[in-house]
Amino acid sequence: MDRLDAMALFVAAVDGGSLAAAGRRHGRSPASVTRAVALLEEQAREPLLLRSTRRLSLTAAGEQHLAIWRKVLSSLAELEPGQDTAPLRGTVRVTAPELFGRLHVLPLVETFLDAQPEVSARLILANRIVNLVGDGIDVAIRIAVLGDSSLTAIRVGQVRIVLCASPEYVRIAGSPASPDDLPGHRCIGLNVAAEGELWPFAMPGRPDRTRSIRVTPRLRVDSAAALVDSALRGQGIISARSYQVADHLAAGRLVRLLQRFEGEPIPVHVIFSGEVGAARAVRAFINHVTDGLRPSLRSLEAATPPA
Repeated sequence: MDRLDAMALFVAAVDGGSLAAAGRRHGRSPASVTRAVALLEEQAREPLLLRSTRRLSLTAAGEQHLAIWRKVLSSLAELEPGQDTAPLRGTVRVTAPELFGRLHVLPLVETFLDAQPEVSARLILANRIVNLVGDGIDVAIRIAVLGDSSLTAIRVGQVRIVLCASPEYVRIAGSPASPDDLPGHRCIGLNVAAEGELWPFAMPGRPDRTRSIRVTPRLRVDSAAALVDSALRGQGIISARSYQVADHLAAGRLVRLLQRFEGEPIPVHVIFSGEVGAARAVRAFINHVTDGLRPSLRSLEAATPPA
């Protein structure tokens, strides 16, 4: 067994969550996968995987080696002859936040499928962190500051947290002059499990320094779409991400509040496993969604500029 073969089996074991999964993926016996891991650990001179009856986990050294091996395997796959001319086939599994996915990701999935008639897609819209490996996801769109991970992340833009309400609400209840005024206003929340919510705000002129104001919403909903709908009907003030309300702000259906107290923008990333060499459709989709989201998010930023 050569080292490249061992690397491919190791990466497949991590992505599949077990040595058996790697064997099934590559048509190899579990014993072969075990030997591959042992070979790599012998060459590294330290453990790379921690095995239990339920799952595999990486050691710190394993995390470092995994990131390198993903890049190596992906680069080698790019050099395979005939890869650029054969039709793309397979299924691409994608996840994104519910409303962002509906507004910005679904149209890109549709145009990708129009251009690739032999590819299918599964789009999971969920307001939770989906485990790429555990849930069999190829690509995730995440709106967050990311921590360290063995996954690959491409930053495609940013969004902001904005406060807004309908013109009717502002006419009747007035506009808050500072975050400290919010407890006296009707607020709509997005956490049905909690009585109160902490809304973050920046110090004027210092978007890098934040403080939180506790609000107690009279109405709490569990979807961003319902949150925005309620604000449009004049039910109160919402804290929303800019992509959720940009069109309504531009049309005057909502009014932006406390803009000078807005904090730093939140980055948007396309996340995927580094081992995409065997899945040309996934690599092509990553390029497609990256190229599509960047101008879309630039337009959004222009529509909701900082104070």
